Amino acid sequence: MEEGSIPTFVDKSKVLSVKPLRTLRPLFVSSAQAPPLFSSSPSGPFPSGFTPFYPFSMNGESPESNEADEMDVDGVNGHTGSSRKRGPARQKKVAKKSVGSRNAGVSFTVNDGNGSIGNFIVRCSPFNKEDGNREMVEYVLMTFDAVRRRLSQVEEAKEAPNGSIKRPDLKAGNVLMSAGVRTNMRKRIGVAPGVEIGDIFFFRFEILLVGLHGQSMGGIDTLITRGGKGEHPLAVSIVSSGYYDDDTEDKDVLIYSGQGGNPISKDKQASDQKLEKGNLALERSLHQANEVRVIRGMKDPSNTSVKIYVYDGLYTIKESWLEKGKSGCSVFKYKLVRLPGQRSAFADWSSIQKWKAGLSSPVGLLSQDLSAGAEKITVSLVNDVDGRGPPSYFTYSTVLRYSKSFNLTNSSFGCNCHKACQPGDLNCSCIRNNGGDFPYATSGVLVSQKTLVHECSPTCPCFPNCKNRVSQTGLKLKMEVYKTTDKGWALRSWDPIRAGSFICEFAGEVVDSPTGMQGTGQEDDYIFDTSRVLDKSYKWNYEPTLLNEEIPDESAENDNIPSPLVISAKNVGNVARFMNHSCNPNVFWQLVQYEHNRDSFLHVAFFAMKHIPPLTELTYDYGISQFETRSKRKCLCGSEKCRGYFG
Repeated sequence: MEEGSIPTFVDKSKVLSVKPLRTLRPLFVSSAQAPPLFSSSPSGPFPSGFTPFYPFSMNGESPESNEADEMDVDGVNGHTGSSRKRGPARQKKVAKKSVGSRNAGVSFTVNDGNGSIGNFIVRCSPFNKEDGNREMVEYVLMTFDAVRRRLSQVEEAKEAPNGSIKRPDLKAGNVLMSAGVRTNMRKRIGVAPGVEIGDIFFFRFEILLVGLHGQSMGGIDTLITRGGKGEHPLAVSIVSSGYYDDDTEDKDVLIYSGQGGNPISKDKQASDQKLEKGNLALERSLHQANEVRVIRGMKDPSNTSVKIYVYDGLYTIKESWLEKGKSGCSVFKYKLVRLPGQRSAFADWSSIQKWKAGLSSPVGLLSQDLSAGAEKITVSLVNDVDGRGPPSYFTYSTVLRYSKSFNLTNSSFGCNCHKACQPGDLNCSCIRNNGGDFPYATSGVLVSQKTLVHECSPTCPCFPNCKNRVSQTGLKLKMEVYKTTDKGWALRSWDPIRAGSFICEFAGEVVDSPTGMQGTGQEDDYIFDTSRVLDKSYKWNYEPTLLNEEIPDESAENDNIPSPLVISAKNVGNVARFMNHSCNPNVFWQLVQYEHNRDSFLHVAFFAMKHIPPLTELTYDYGISQFETRSKRKCLCGSEKCRGYFG
């Protein structure tokens, strides 16, 4: 997808009270500047050797729940198995005026080179920071992950000292907190504006930045209410991480364990839990019957050592009791029941697990594998809308068929790497072709959208599993083609999709005409055309100014790209042909180049723009054709940003 013009000058005098970042890493404040949230001592809850950073509490107030729910340290989204049982380790109180307070904010005034002045970074106004909306929530989440991906790229290009802990998620969170890029800072009971049931999060920091849960590690978030004989805590949200002895099997009922007592700790002696802090807040919420937001931790199907957090909606506490835990000590138990009438979230995950295990099938299943074995992972075909059969006939193909090659660059005939290409190795010609940066993080996600991504080719001597072959490895997600009520066939995934993840290539036949099949004059509904005009207000990449980096100049690459590249999937194609248009999409396309038989070819690869929950329709922006002969279609995406037509 195309980007708008990028400003080239930043007036740093307009940065509001933000200490400048002088390296590619975010600058961490010293304990003298701001009280740390975590202890950096080996006995404290924070990883040894890692610098403490700004507090996470809402509105600069000390959190009411001080027990650690879990510790994120694996460098992906970090889980060691520690949980709410972290015992007496307590978070330190923070100053009233933290960098993440309601008065903090940053707006960069820029000059675009043509005399036009405007805001480079969307300013988080006090209204947006106190009370969010969907647009603000998505902006915060996408900004966080974009900065995290870039920091991952920088860290992976270095030789890290032995024993060091790479935590780009924590560093990215600190950058956003320092810049005031967050929302829903005002604590509340009930819905967090802009956060939707079913939303997924790969990092605990994301949950904090959007105001869904105000604890970076604590499993119970509380709100102090005043009345009667004084102040009383109420529970406003909980995280059931899966590490505690919680009963999470029922889709509408959650048996949640209290905090404290070290019931499963290997390092500390277990003891009885006490009716204090978060446990007291849960007990009072039982009597007040207030709504509690529930976030459930789920295993990532693609990496079971990684946890994904799913917002499952509002619950109320119906019952509490005290029982003996596995350690022999007393543990508080709370029965939470989901409010009726809410859209499904955790229930969808439970259904998908049964489908994958063969215990049940989706309603309306027409075929177990639309690809007929062409894909490594089967593609389901489902129609639960009407009684009609499968889509019109086409030949399923996983590759793009060229009648001729495009001479993009002088063929390099592969890199000179004899193992896997390593980030930071400028002796690798493929890395040099990408401007010196490895385009993908170790996790396989695309770091930044570029004019062109150069991948390793069959002629490269590096290992076949080299991370620079992401778009050539085929489907890694369990996909489903399904019938909609108003848009025909569509595409979705049974698996959660992480922002930046490769989804699929647009397979088909390269054709000469964007208006029809090889000059036949027949309009083609399955055309992909790189010359279509896209919404230039869209920007997926990180803001270089947040990390004090220079804005890259990719204009030199434009001369190497043939225009247009037109692909038809009418007769030959893959799952990408079923992806519908949206004016507010969750998928974007990226041009990828690699060699085959010593000729250079372009490919169109689709990547996730944001975290995408399971069973969510996958859409991208078709753009607007520059040819007047091409008829425009009525848009049915239903988004607030809908422009009414496409094509």
